[in-house]
Amino acid sequence: MEEIWILTARTFGVYIAIFIVFRLMGKREIGELSVMDLVVFILLAEIAIFSVENTDQSFILLLTPMAVLLTVQIITAYLSLKSNKVRTFLDGNPSIIIKNGNIDEKEMKRQRYNMDDLLVQLRENGIIDLRDVELAILETSGKLSVFEKKDRPPSIIDPIIVDGKIQENSLEELNMTKEELMNMLSQKGIHDTQHISLAQMNDDQKLFIDFKD
Repeated sequence: MEEIWILTARTFGVYIAIFIVFRLMGKREIGELSVMDLVVFILLAEIAIFSVENTDQSFILLLTPMAVLLTVQIITAYLSLKSNKVRTFLDGNPSIIIKNGNIDEKEMKRQRYNMDDLLVQLRENGIIDLRDVELAILETSGKLSVFEKKDRPPSIIDPIIVDGKIQENSLEELNMTKEELMNMLSQKGIHDTQHISLAQMNDDQKLFIDFKD
């Protein structure tokens, strides 16, 4: 009977610990979890089982790995907010699977994303005929964002400034130089990109700017 109470208490303790860890990790939908989040969740599950089953070990000692994982997750999340390179390394970039109605098989192969995956996610978006698709983007979460031809013609608007840093790849796609961008910013009285959280060039060639709080 004593062992049952001990097991019950440890199980409840693990539940509380995992609940606290998840709350501290922030709110994200399951479909939006990053690779790092999934690794943490899997390890937490293993630690939880080990903590409950090994009643001969100190409960606090067994929970130490949870604290370590939480610390690692918080640090990586902070670095992702501060560095676009870290964010790209941890989460990757969205991939264009269909553009102008044409499937990019090379990109699908690079992402290890097969045709069955594509068809399933298209059906989940209510698409049966591929001819109805103007643009399909495989997000970093694995979700497929689909735009139909009957919708407003979509355009890919990549940020040209993220966390104060100019995105050279985006400038190349827009056929814009850094000098031209800085001239546009100067006309708005902005001379330092470090104060900009996000900047995008919209379809109407107007610059949208969001400043850091």
